[in-house]
Amino acid sequence: MIRRIFKKNTIRNASMFVEPDEIFLDSKNVQNFDRQQFEGRIEKPITKKTILVVGISFFLMVSLFGARLGYLQIKKGEAFFKRSEDNTLAKAIIFADRGIIYDRNGVEIAWNKKESGQVTNEALVALAEQSIEQKENIIKRAYMSPGFSHVLGYVSSPTQDSKGKYWQTEFIGKDGLEKQYSDKIKGENGSKIVETDAHGEVYSENIMNTPKRGADLVTSIDSRIQSKLFSLIQASSNAHNFQGGAGIIMDVRTGEILASTSFPEYDSAVLSEGKDKEKINSYLTDKRKVFLDKTISGLYTPGSIVKPFLALGALKEGIINPNKQILSTGSISIPNPYDKTKPTIFKDWKAHGWTDMREAIAVSSDVYFYSIGGGFEGQTGLGISRIEKYAHMFGIGQKTGVDIPDERGGNIPNPEWKLKNFKGDPWRVGDTYHTAIGQYGFQVTPLEMVRATAALANGGILRTPHFLMNDTEKEKEFTQLDFNTEDMKIIREGMRMTVTEGTAKAIDVPFIKAAAKTGTAQLGINKNKVNSWVIGFFPYDNPKYAFTILWKRVQP
Repeated sequence: MIRRIFKKNTIRNASMFVEPDEIFLDSKNVQNFDRQQFEGRIEKPITKKTILVVGISFFLMVSLFGARLGYLQIKKGEAFFKRSEDNTLAKAIIFADRGIIYDRNGVEIAWNKKESGQVTNEALVALAEQSIEQKENIIKRAYMSPGFSHVLGYVSSPTQDSKGKYWQTEFIGKDGLEKQYSDKIKGENGSKIVETDAHGEVYSENIMNTPKRGADLVTSIDSRIQSKLFSLIQASSNAHNFQGGAGIIMDVRTGEILASTSFPEYDSAVLSEGKDKEKINSYLTDKRKVFLDKTISGLYTPGSIVKPFLALGALKEGIINPNKQILSTGSISIPNPYDKTKPTIFKDWKAHGWTDMREAIAVSSDVYFYSIGGGFEGQTGLGISRIEKYAHMFGIGQKTGVDIPDERGGNIPNPEWKLKNFKGDPWRVGDTYHTAIGQYGFQVTPLEMVRATAALANGGILRTPHFLMNDTEKEKEFTQLDFNTEDMKIIREGMRMTVTEGTAKAIDVPFIKAAAKTGTAQLGINKNKVNSWVIGFFPYDNPKYAFTILWKRVQP
């Protein structure tokens, strides 16, 4: 018995004995407890007090939710049902800001302005059915004025139907730079979901797509020069009862257009809004052709401004020495092969006496250019084919490729043209004479002539005109004309003499030396329609800019 008890105690004591290495083993494993999982910690049971607090809280939350649900469903259920019936969810447009158009100096010449706070009474009436938020979202296009309309053009604004739904959701460029670069500056509209009631009150808005603003456009236009040029043409037209005019200035080194204006003009903002029907109708009925951009789309008989280019062609062909003098007594006479008693007379605008090439350009002798154009007595003429060749060489009678829409190309008359327009009537030497002084069927645009003049000024580089500032692609588009440097110098000297002692003395000013050539073309059965021109470049010693000015008038 004693042995059994002793053995039992021995076994018990043995089971309670812990070896030293087990103690050290446990101490090494302490750092491996995951305390976030409560390893190595003594767990305690949740108290009854805690359970009671949680239960009461849950009961209160359920009671409040139930009470609110009962209020909404039972007491206010009918009202909210009616409201849900009247409220509507609609997708509204967030109009993107159209890119701003700047002049070369960073001056805004076309920009955006919000309708809100600046609307007229008529506009407010039209907007009465829309919410305040919608009114504030409407954008108007604004323009520098006057003098910029034909260059900038206008836009067709977003348009609504009778129910207020927009069937045109974008600004669409309709003319000028607004049309040419519309894809660049138009931006991308955004959208939002708007909840409104029957009275137009907005309860909520959620933007779905953020609008993307259009890219800005920096032009080569100098707004100061543009404004001044327009005001001068407008003033002279009004003072002398001219039908209108146009002017353009181009950098002869790059082809950049610094100013391009046409008078009369429309109001870009009026056309963009499209609301002033009376004003728009007045544009449509104006006999002066308000919508015609005379600089690029108007075709006009050039008169004597083509003479420098024909003179250069004559030097190139070697048909005359520039120092040879030709006598102008006021006209030349061509025998009539059918009736010797009735010769054909081709008049000069005055008797100039003996003139060489420089003087002939300066005083604009028609007889001199009859002689080198069609030939007379002992002087060989270029003939119509070579007249056409050298005019085309300078881009006259052709489109320039300018970056603005609706450009038209001119016309140089030739035998084929005459047969097409005057069937059965062959080409005669008299037609060549008239063409040599820029008459007959000769037609050009002011833009064609400013480019051609720039080529005379810069040594024979025919550049592509453009309105985009630093347009490297356009500036790479040029043609180097093959003319003798000395020959071109003679032509420029003749144009300088035009200013100092010839037909353009009005621009002989002390602050700058210019070279020019004037021209007058009489049209119509009674010769009462007159195109008056001046082309030129400055400074004379180091040409930077070429210009062309046109006035149209009707004589009584």
